[in-house]
Amino acid sequence: MAESSGIKIISENRKAFHNYFVEDKFEAGIMLKGTEVKSLREGKASLQDAYGLLKGRELFLLNAHIPPYKLGNRENHDPLRTRKLLLNRSELDKLWTKLEIKGYSLIPLKMYFKNGIAKVEIAIAKGKKSYDKREATKEKEVKRAMAKITKTTRR
Repeated sequence: MAESSGIKIISENRKAFHNYFVEDKFEAGIMLKGTEVKSLREGKASLQDAYGLLKGRELFLLNAHIPPYKLGNRENHDPLRTRKLLLNRSELDKLWTKLEIKGYSLIPLKMYFKNGIAKVEIAIAKGKKSYDKREATKEKEVKRAMAKITKTTRR
C-alpha cells in the first residue's frame, strides 16, 4: 500500500504470517485518545503480542503497545490499554461465527492511517505447529534459490 493512495503504514505484525495461517482479513477503526493519535503520527506502535477479543457484542484490541507521547503531560495514556475496535454488525457476526470454532484467533496484521483516520487490519487466523513453520521456511528458501538461479541465467 502506497503513500499516494492515502495510506500511511504505522506498524506491521511481521511474525503473524510465520505463526498463523491467516484466513479472513477485516479493516477496523480504532478508538484512540488524543495523545495516542499524536504518538501514532510519529510512527510509533507495536503489534507484537497484540490480539483481538470479542466481549459481548463488541470487539477489543489488547496488548497493542502505543508509547506515551513525548510532549504529553498528565493527559498521557497507558501504553498497553485495551482499545475498542469499530466494525459493522455483519462483520462482527462473521467474526463471532468463525471464532466459535476451536483453534481460531483474532490477530492484528497492521496499523495504518487511511485518509487521516487510524485503522487496524485484523485477521482470523489458526495457529501453526512447529512442523508447519519448518515447512514454510523450506518453501521460502526454495523460492529464493529458484529466483537466484533465474536471475543468474538471464545475464
